[in-house]
Amino acid sequence: MTCELCDSDGGAVLWRDEFCRVVRPAVEGYPGFLRVIVNRHVKEMTDLQERARLMRVVFACEAALRQLYSPDKVNLASLGNVVPHVHWHVIARFAEDAHFPDAIWAAPRRQSQPRAAVADEALTRAIIAAL
Repeated sequence: MTCELCDSDGGAVLWRDEFCRVVRPAVEGYPGFLRVIVNRHVKEMTDLQERARLMRVVFACEAALRQLYSPDKVNLASLGNVVPHVHWHVIARFAEDAHFPDAIWAAPRRQSQPRAAVADEALTRAIIAAL
């Protein structure tokens, strides 16, 4: 079996411990996009004994994005339809982004102006502070 999230980090690693990692994937137009990925292969949330631990990291990422980006909304999504490995998308959203109010995977509604990205180091510090 091959798994994209077992075989690679899934983005630039901002924080990691023995259980999970927070990465920043390169998603054009969404500089406030993070993924929280369980380090071992597990398909469903109910397969995890450490669900609360994982959600603490997801919520720390949400807090960091809110602090640094002041978004209109933060989306939390765990789908796993394409990559069946537990991971959460934590996405800072803005009313003027190309897809709002739809999911970022939907067809765009408009052109959006590029938004400046917060430095990786600042995001890491904010995540650690929230943890």
